[in-house]
Amino acid sequence: MEELGLLTALSVALVVALGGGILARALRLPAIIGYLGAGIAISPFTPGYVADGHVIRQLADLGVIFLMFGIGLHIRLADLMALKSVVVPAALLRMAAVTALTVAVASTLGLGTREAIALGLTISIASSVVAIRGLEERGELDSRAGHIVVGWLVVEDLSTVLILTLLPALAPGGSSGVLVPTLIGLAKAVVFVVVMLTVGSWMVQWVLARIARTGSRELFILATVGSALGIASGAAVFGVSVALGAFIAGVAISEAETSHQAAADVLPFRDAFAVLFFVSTGMLLDPVEVIAHWPALLVVLVIVVPGKALLALGLARVLRQERRTTATLALSLAQIGEFSFIVAHQAMDGGLMSGMTYNLVLATAVLSTVLTPVLLANIGRIEALLHRVPWPTPRGAQSIGEVVASGHVIVAGYGRVGRLTGQALAPRGQSFVVIDGDFSLIEALRAGGMPAVWGDAADAEVLALAGVVRARALVLAVPDESTALLAAANARRLNPEIIVVVRAPGAESAEELRRLGAAQVVVPEYEGGIEMMRALLCVLGVDEDEASEVASRVRGQYYLSGPPLRADGFTVDGG
Repeated sequence: MEELGLLTALSVALVVALGGGILARALRLPAIIGYLGAGIAISPFTPGYVADGHVIRQLADLGVIFLMFGIGLHIRLADLMALKSVVVPAALLRMAAVTALTVAVASTLGLGTREAIALGLTISIASSVVAIRGLEERGELDSRAGHIVVGWLVVEDLSTVLILTLLPALAPGGSSGVLVPTLIGLAKAVVFVVVMLTVGSWMVQWVLARIARTGSRELFILATVGSALGIASGAAVFGVSVALGAFIAGVAISEAETSHQAAADVLPFRDAFAVLFFVSTGMLLDPVEVIAHWPALLVVLVIVVPGKALLALGLARVLRQERRTTATLALSLAQIGEFSFIVAHQAMDGGLMSGMTYNLVLATAVLSTVLTPVLLANIGRIEALLHRVPWPTPRGAQSIGEVVASGHVIVAGYGRVGRLTGQALAPRGQSFVVIDGDFSLIEALRAGGMPAVWGDAADAEVLALAGVVRARALVLAVPDESTALLAAANARRLNPEIIVVVRAPGAESAEELRRLGAAQVVVPEYEGGIEMMRALLCVLGVDEDEASEVASRVRGQYYLSGPPLRADGFTVDGG
């Protein structure tokens, strides 16, 4: 019967979440809002069916593990280390400021100093799940701003270890000797990270490579999922949360040749169980309790949403980040989430937090989660407002001044694709400037005498530093769609005559890029298929010139209107 109860709770939660997600989409709202509403609908605090909250929360924990593991797979350790001078001081300062602000308004909330400190520490942590899901939906997770947000979140999540060791000392009658347990907790966390990123990384990569050579997809999926769950569970031995442990496991595997396949295999688990996280969050909310204390809720919500957003904005400005990066940071981190629940739960168990305050945390989490996608949808407006404010030169940026003459080419994104463009331009004497978000790469290019600007190509100020007004052409070899779209729009606004050549991240964005003024749009998935077709024709004995002509005709059909296909798979005109 226990198995039947688990199956019933899971099926009801997923079905209700599906209905809530469909309804939210129909109302042009983020699907997350529908999932939260589904949780409230099946919670013990609302009439009707009551789902087994314990079971759903356990399954939701799997969602957090798979989500954090998947994020780790997409993050290079070098990327995070390159941002340490930005995210570490900013994240810690904001957490301290939020806690101090909460203590300052403690009397308004009817809280004592100890409980106010506990509440401040709890709400100072942003939600990795909500922020990253919002960036994913906007296609900004792989942008420089996305990397900074993830790095900031990692610092806050790591700080949870410190917070959990501090709470017992804050509790009534708690020990004042907080230094020793704090140092022990931090030492355990450091040992775990070091072990996982050295010995653990090598072992897991070795195992996955051997299993991949067997050719068994089933065994590879089993090994990937087992690694994620096993390492996440093992993190608890070191006093590290399982979610953070899963993230470190993902980072440890990210450099392996099999990491892309591992990420693809984890995706279905992540999406299915991550939905349950939002459902379980909605289930914890007691609407009656929240309504009874709505003035206190309003105060906490103001601290979390506009308060945390303004703090992030101010810190990013002091650290001389671009306006678009600053706007993304401010709006992505204006909520609380999964790690806040861990801190709040321990604070309540230790007598530091009352049930009413715990409910305020839950209500704020739900409301701030609902508001985050709405805020992210208005990044453009916030960036436009920031352009009216005096802004310092972006950190690490360097104006090319008169290093290059008018008529140069700007290459945005100097990875494998952008580097090929540079290699073609240099022998022909064509001057060009590189824009990239990898600071180490920019330093190396500058050391070699190449004009280069560090920053986000979508930011108008970064484009200006690269001399976009005097440039002849802009090559956008960036991987994410939002950066490509914004960079193309800003470049054409600053220099209507500039020729924009862009790699479209997907076929669906090609038309929008052309509408923004891109002279040439290259879709890799089209080009790969067309080249395979041309090569096949040559292998089958078709003359190379004829094969190339067929390829050109098909390419024209694809780029003009997409691939119009007959039932037999050939194009309408038979080409």
